[in-house]
Amino acid sequence: MGSLETERKIVGWAATDSTGHLAPYTYSLRDTGPEDVLIKVISCGICHTDIHQIKNDLGMSHYPMVPGHEVVGEVVEVGSDVTKFKAGDVVGVGVIVGSCKNCHPCKSELEQYCNKKIWSYNDVYTDGKPTQGGFAESMVVDQKFVVRIPDGMSPEQAAPLLCAGLTVYSPLKHFGLKQSGLRGGILGLGGVGHMGVKIAKAMGHHVTVISSSDKKREEAMEHLGADEYLVSSDVESMQKAADQLDYIIDTVPVVHPLEPYLSLLKLDGKLILMGVINTPLQFVSPMVMLGRKSITGSFIGSMKETEEMLEFCKEKGLASMIEVIKMDYINTAFERLEKNDVRYRFVVDVAGSKLIP
Repeated sequence: MGSLETERKIVGWAATDSTGHLAPYTYSLRDTGPEDVLIKVISCGICHTDIHQIKNDLGMSHYPMVPGHEVVGEVVEVGSDVTKFKAGDVVGVGVIVGSCKNCHPCKSELEQYCNKKIWSYNDVYTDGKPTQGGFAESMVVDQKFVVRIPDGMSPEQAAPLLCAGLTVYSPLKHFGLKQSGLRGGILGLGGVGHMGVKIAKAMGHHVTVISSSDKKREEAMEHLGADEYLVSSDVESMQKAADQLDYIIDTVPVVHPLEPYLSLLKLDGKLILMGVINTPLQFVSPMVMLGRKSITGSFIGSMKETEEMLEFCKEKGLASMIEVIKMDYINTAFERLEKNDVRYRFVVDVAGSKLIP
């Protein structure tokens, strides 16, 4: 089909200030070009980062803001130079919708580390217009930043994989932690954490969930298949578990001490930070020196890794545990997410929602 040249007016749910309250908002989709895909949104997951953005926790928010970066939809039209997709394809869009395409990360197919990456919302596109996310009728996205959803994977199940699933898969692959028989820890059992357990188990790892209380023990062990469960405040259990883990995926999005978890790592173990925290974290240097341990971070994953991760999840039969909601429940869902009152990811049924009540 030809390139999309006319602007379209659509409805999304936007925050207009740092209260973070979302309400219907009408706006124009950006001008589209030959490389672009018009997507009708079917489902969109809610990520903890959405809260940081709509409430301006990081001091970088611009309003009105339509959040949502775990987007699954159907291709409606494609630009004249689009070769990867056709109308009717079910596709996904994640955290990034653009990059410079010329820097070292871009040329290394690691576009998520491009310094000029364009976020799927709360950013400015190359045409000077604000980007808006997936809690809306439609999106226009460069084909480079669109992935095909594997056949047989439902839109609502696929949506959280585009952020939560990818965020865990990418560092396990990059740091050489995909082989079976490793011992891994998952710190924090939220949206990312629960996918961490599932993906690590599917790779053949012995998985320990580490949590601040005992209340998620049954879920972790029986529902998600974790091998062990550690309560971080139980000093005796933490001491017994010292020097046992090859890695810890740290998903906690608030300030927390690192030393108790560094002690769980064996020689050359890695503490991989995933939570967005804008307050400095602390540790004493012998905690890393005396075991050659690493504190590192990882940010989502590349488009190539996204495709790999989706195929891996399909092959292993992995699905996220979700609660599907309509758009008019979204403000309540954000309140519940702030209290960790969700198992384990909210997904908005955008296509099935009345966007203007």
